[in-house]
Parts: sequence; structure tokens; C-alpha cells
Amino acid sequence: MGIVAGLDSSAEYTSIVVCDAETGAVVRHGHAAHPGERDDPQSWLLSLGEAAGGGQLADVQAIGVSGQQQGLVALDETGAPVGPALLGNDQRVQTAAADLVDALGGREAWAQAVGTVPQASHPVSKLRWLAREQEEAARRVAEVMQPHDWLVWQLLGRPERRVTDRGDASGTGYWSAATESYRPDLVELALGRPARLPEVVSPSQPAGHTPEGLLISAGTGQTMAAAFGLGLGLGDAVISLGATGSVCAVHHEAPADPTGTITSYADATGMYLPVVRTLNATRVLRGAAGMLNTDLEGLSELASESTPGASGLVLLPYLEGERTPQLPHTAGSLHGLRRESMKPEFLARAAVEGMLCGLADALEVLRSRGVSVRRVFLLGQAANLPAVRTAAPALLDAQVVVAEPADYAAIGAARQAAWALSGSGYPPQWPAAACQVFEAGDERAVGQAVRQQYVTVREEMYPGALPV
Repeated sequence: MGIVAGLDSSAEYTSIVVCDAETGAVVRHGHAAHPGERDDPQSWLLSLGEAAGGGQLADVQAIGVSGQQQGLVALDETGAPVGPALLGNDQRVQTAAADLVDALGGREAWAQAVGTVPQASHPVSKLRWLAREQEEAARRVAEVMQPHDWLVWQLLGRPERRVTDRGDASGTGYWSAATESYRPDLVELALGRPARLPEVVSPSQPAGHTPEGLLISAGTGQTMAAAFGLGLGLGDAVISLGATGSVCAVHHEAPADPTGTITSYADATGMYLPVVRTLNATRVLRGAAGMLNTDLEGLSELASESTPGASGLVLLPYLEGERTPQLPHTAGSLHGLRRESMKPEFLARAAVEGMLCGLADALEVLRSRGVSVRRVFLLGQAANLPAVRTAAPALLDAQVVVAEPADYAAIGAARQAAWALSGSGYPPQWPAAACQVFEAGDERAVGQAVRQQYVTVREEMYPGALPV
């Protein structure tokens, strides 16, 4: 069928993989850091050009683009940015997000409107911040895009038609995955004026062709592209172990959650990726490792010397407050201290179990809304720790899969390009990612006892905090 490429533009660099469109075999790859400021769209474009240098795209017939999610590129009437891009992790926007929640009538009103409650990460909150903090720039805003939208537009030669995909659109705060439609009134609520929004195209639909005839697919956000690259399907979930945590799963519909705990995203296939986030994941392990004067690998070794249950120690991992459950002003706590449990290996084990039990709480929120989870992919540095891998299956009540390192977002973008190139109603069946699989086995009953020990302490400390 030909050769396709996937471009993944993250906050710091661009990765390119070139693949056989039929088999998914990686033919070659490229990589380049952004040469300028992280919030300068021109820097993203320059690194894309550098990563594609040396003839990387010489025989490519189609390109897919994956981009960092929930950034805001606000453009004036001429298509020029009104200022630096506002990136997904811009914490200046927190107050604006809270202001927007109140402006529409609370969390439930937002959840019903678009399936998400504004956070600092959402573009709708960034529009509110722009209107309040940079009024002159806000007055010049004529249209808004996200990073992947902007890059696709540039690759196509800046045509009159602007497009995005349902995955990236579902993270804006003004597009509903449930109704598959924009709420332009929410853009106006945030910005104080209307703004042009890109057309949302279907996952297999091309965004267009370059002046040279190269097909550009719809593209998508990094989470959706990585899920597509991993080959996730119904029954699969992904737990991302960054400093914070997120749990998402493939589902056939956008679950209704009036509390806003679940954010309903669309994926890159026509399905949905409901997400629940926690504020505490690997930071729990790093904090415990610091207390024990070691690193993550040393913490894992210590935890492996302990028996499950950590001699009765239970760590509630709410070090930075928590979103799931909603406990924004609380702190972490250690329970069950006895003389015999005051040993480094038990504290290390309690940290691992506390982090995983906190993520199991998030997983249970999805299950309580009818989301089936049989297999959990663990992503992030902590997924490679033996103590995490061995404890996770029983505590999460699922088969645990750790994929071999690869540029899955770029691979997902390339797979989407192959889909658009084929014109088929179904995506190409590329081989599944190479993985290690971990089962609970004989440890399941023990793990569930540990989980119940954690739940008992959580309920004693915060009655009714879960389920939502």
C-alpha cells in the first residue's frame, strides 16, 4: 500500500517514524528538539523540519500528526498568533478555570454541557485567562487551534479550511464527546467574543493534501495517538504513572458523570476514552525514596523485601491534595505504625501499595460507570520497577501489561495516516506492541486483602469520599 509517516510534536521535541502502511514495520525514524521557546509555534515547526531532514519523508505518501494536548494557539484575522501559545500545563490558569466553573453554574452544569469540568489545562480556561489578563491580545483573537491543528494547517500550506479531530476537540472544554458537537457559546463565555473553531473530521478522513499532493490525515492528541499505536480495544485501560496519575479506558460511549470526576474524551477510532486523574502517582514513590535516602530502584528493592500489606502500614497518598477522591486540601498520612513495622522495607512497600491503591480508586470510578477493564497497560518510568509490576495485578484486579519502549504516539499517528491512505472503513491491523504480561496468579487473594486494608483506612479517615 505504500509508506506513511507519523509525527509526534511533544512539549520539547518532535519524533518521526516512517512505517510500511500495510504491516506497520518501522522503516526509519527521526528526532529533533525544539530549537526555541517551548511556547513558540514556529519552534515546533522548525524541529519538525529538522526531524524530517536527510530524506526521511522522501517516499512517504501520507503523514499523520500527533500533538501535545490542550495547548491553545490563538490567532488573529491574518492567521498570526496573538502571542505565545498557552501550553497544557500552564498553572497560571487555575483561577480562570474556577471562575468559569462558577460562570456556568457549577461542576454539574459543565459535566452535562461538554462532559468535562474546566481545569487549568483546558483551552476554554486559557481563553478566560487571556480575556482577563491580556485584554489587548484577547481583542485580536479571531480563531483558536490546538498544537496538532496548527501543525496540520501549516503542513497543508495554510488553506482556508481548518480541521481538527474528535480526540483533540474533546479536550478543549467546548466540544462534547457525547453529542459530537461544539458549544461555541462556551467559547464566547470564556473569551467574551466568538472565535472561529476548526472543523472536526472523522478519524479516517484526510485533513487534506499538501500542494505537492502528500496526504495529511486528521491527526489527534498524544493520548489518543498513543492508545492507537498500542492497539488498545474494548476492555483495555491505560494507567500513566507520571508525577500525577491518569487512568483511561476504551469504551463504546461517553459515560455521563455529573460530578465531573470522569472526563469523557473521544479516541482516534470512533470510540471513547473516559479518563480519571489523580494528583499523586510517582511523586509518592519519589517522596518515600527521599525519606529512605535512596532512589526509585532502591525503593523497589526495599519494597520487594517486605511481605504484601507492609506489616499493617497503610499510606494514603494524598501528598498534594487529591482529585480522586475530591480532597483538595488534605495531605498524605501513614497508618498502622507499630514498633515491628517501623522498618525501611515496610515503608517502601506501603508507598508502592498506596500509590497503586490510589490509582485503583480511580479505576473503580470507571468500572462503577459500566466501563469494562480486563487488561491494564502501565506507562511511565515507575512501570519498570519490579515492585510495581508484581503488586499491580492483584491490587488493580486485572492483567497488567508493560509495553516495550517505543514512540507509540508517533506510531499511532502513522497508523492513522495509513488508514486515511487506504480509504477503508477500518484501520489497518498492525501488530500489537511488544509487551511483558503480569498476572495476579496465587497472589490475587492476598492482594485483595491489602486493597481492603487500604479501603478501610480511607473510609475511616474520609467517610464517603468514594465511590462517586
